[in-house]
Amino acid sequence: MDIFPFIIFYSLISFSVLQFSTAADTLTSYQSIANGESLVSSGQRFELGFFSPSGSKNLLFLGIWYYKISPQTVVWVANRENPITDSYGNLTISNEGNLVLFNATKDVIWYSNSSTTVQSSSVAQLLNSGNLVLKKKSTDADTESSYIWQSFDFPSDTLLPGMKHGWNLKTGLNRYLTSWRDAADPSPGDFTYGVEITGIPQFVLRKGSSEKTFRTGPWNGVRFSGIGWGSTTVFKHSFIFNADEVYYIDESSHISRLTLNQTGILQRFILNEGSSEWALMNIVQNDPCDGYGRCGANGICRINNRPICECLEGFIPKSQEEWDQLDWSSGCVRRTSLDCHNGDGFVKLKNVKLPDLLEFWLKESLNLKECKAECLKNCSCTAYGNSDIRGGGSGCLMWFDNLVDIRDFNFKESEQDMYIRMPASELNHDQKKKTLVLIAMVSTVSGMVVLSLLTWCIIKKRRKETGIETKNEDWELPFFDLFTIANATMNFSSTNMLGEGGFGPVYKGKLATGQEIAVKRLLNNSGQGVHEFKNEVTLISKLQHRNLVRLLGCCIEGVERMLIYEFMPNKSLDYFIFDQNGRQELPWQKRFEIVLGISRGLLYLHQDSRLRIIHRDLKASNILLDDELNPKISDFGIARSFGRDQIEAKTKRVIGTHGYMSPEYAMDGKFSVKSDIFSFGVLLLEIVCGKKNWKFHHPDHHHSLLGHAWMLWNEHRAMELVDPCLEISYIESQVLKCIQVGLLCVQKLSKDRPIMSSIVLMLGNEGVTLPQPKQPGFFVERCSIDAETSTGENCHTRNELTTTIMEAR
Repeated sequence: MDIFPFIIFYSLISFSVLQFSTAADTLTSYQSIANGESLVSSGQRFELGFFSPSGSKNLLFLGIWYYKISPQTVVWVANRENPITDSYGNLTISNEGNLVLFNATKDVIWYSNSSTTVQSSSVAQLLNSGNLVLKKKSTDADTESSYIWQSFDFPSDTLLPGMKHGWNLKTGLNRYLTSWRDAADPSPGDFTYGVEITGIPQFVLRKGSSEKTFRTGPWNGVRFSGIGWGSTTVFKHSFIFNADEVYYIDESSHISRLTLNQTGILQRFILNEGSSEWALMNIVQNDPCDGYGRCGANGICRINNRPICECLEGFIPKSQEEWDQLDWSSGCVRRTSLDCHNGDGFVKLKNVKLPDLLEFWLKESLNLKECKAECLKNCSCTAYGNSDIRGGGSGCLMWFDNLVDIRDFNFKESEQDMYIRMPASELNHDQKKKTLVLIAMVSTVSGMVVLSLLTWCIIKKRRKETGIETKNEDWELPFFDLFTIANATMNFSSTNMLGEGGFGPVYKGKLATGQEIAVKRLLNNSGQGVHEFKNEVTLISKLQHRNLVRLLGCCIEGVERMLIYEFMPNKSLDYFIFDQNGRQELPWQKRFEIVLGISRGLLYLHQDSRLRIIHRDLKASNILLDDELNPKISDFGIARSFGRDQIEAKTKRVIGTHGYMSPEYAMDGKFSVKSDIFSFGVLLLEIVCGKKNWKFHHPDHHHSLLGHAWMLWNEHRAMELVDPCLEISYIESQVLKCIQVGLLCVQKLSKDRPIMSSIVLMLGNEGVTLPQPKQPGFFVERCSIDAETSTGENCHTRNELTTTIMEAR
């Protein structure tokens, strides 16, 4: 559109325009907004006006931000590609009915450029949704069809509830997010995030015009195959896919926003009722497997494996040397080439993010059986699957050439399968292995049947004798006999004893096979009993993760109850960080790696395991270290499993360790994933400081470690918290990040603490913006340095604390 009429119009009315009054939400053709003036939505949620980002060298932008929320949170910028440089801006409505932005010399800086026929009688209104709309003055209806133009059609870096994120296929309008250049420059940055509609829609995050850094996987009728996508009681959203439109929309009523930051991280924030600070709700790129093509062509990323990348069945690394160095970019190649029309078949890959749609073919009218037949006909077809998983599955999606960006999932909602083409020799090889196993089983069954029945009866009898018989219980681990364990531990010799906890003593042992083990033996007078024994067996036997201690089996003989674990040669973390000599053996980089390992283990427990597990006793002595000082979370005696939809539980029997329990658990018996987060925060600060939380002493006050860390943080002296022995090895940015994350985890209110997936991203990614922490729980001063051994009297300076009966461990 020719901008000359705008200038003429502005010249005619510049001296007759009625000045705009702040606090109105509407701009008419006889009004204008200049510096210092603004529109405020009727519900006082959003404000439109002029702003200069901090550090922007006095550049002026027209934008929309949250009203009276500090710091200023801008959600939309009009002239992001053309800032005002003379420190004066004026927004008005032209005689054609478009919004026009001028600078001091009356140059047109920006205009709405509506594709709809407009009139001079149009008005602009800032809605309480944050949408700036242009509509006819005579129109009372507040519907999308009545708008001449709206800012929601031209997003900046933020997606708000009610904003469509995607395509209008009739007009060709594509609504997508574009990051800021940096915090002081809202001009378009390197990253864009939007719906790509080649074949089946999927969201793709790109750096520049070509490089993909993340994608959601294609829409399968229920969700995007690459994310755990579903509405919750807090977060409601929909995906619309029809002949006219393809878009995602957040339908929640909460004050929330999805922001694409300048480093390409997608973060969702929520403003809780009564709060003035944004809480990080989640990060879209949840873990390393979300990185695009993490494992190269024909590789699959499994976040719970170590290493996380492996080749698909029938494939081998293209460069074994690179894979040995954990560089998976070269991907995988077939071990045996396909032999078209000569016995090719398929192997099923369950619960996966479907490969990227690089070279593919889609036929929605075919079922899965017909899809398989079509793939076999085409010698270039490498895989197939349903394009829609609803109602048992429909539609045919076929891939050609390499398969890129596959990952597996183990959450309940993941029902997306695919079938990978294999040559007959690979299929026969797999079948031979199965046949050999079956023959071995058949050849021994006749000689073992009596022994198996006898063993089963003995086990059932022992379980009844010890009070742990339950119905339909599958422990999924071997039973060891007492004779074997006694021999392995030199008859439970005191020289083999590794330590003693609430369960009982722990012994080092060595099986006849040469495998070293750790044996935890329950004593009759132990603080824990049958319930804790059964709880640990039933929970940990179902868990498999690199950062969880592995349970090898159990022993039940008469009154004896024992748990047999893999042996950890480097004892537990508390030996290193709290011991004067041990701490010297743990430089900063190793401590940071331990922190990352613990966080990944907790993420698995809270989100990715078959059961959602709340540990309830996370502490330094329950973090074991293997021969390479890799951390493994142990002691699940008081852990609890949660349903996927369960948020919180309550108990009258508060069991845990003083100094690690969250306020809501210690005082009210309420526990959730957020109580584990609190314990993790305490542990994180202890790792940085090298001192125990509740035994921490300082000559100037009687606060615990949490209180001391909080005061140093507020005084910008956080680095004084660092263990002196780390002075040579620490990286300041990592230390500060760990302290900030630790303080975020120990915030007094559970709702303020981040979830584990956010913590993993915060710790592992330099580009994530961290919120400022609030006051920690138990921010109280003790009467003296001997308070923890006194009669229990406390000198409360803040947050009056009530006592709760608990069992110490």
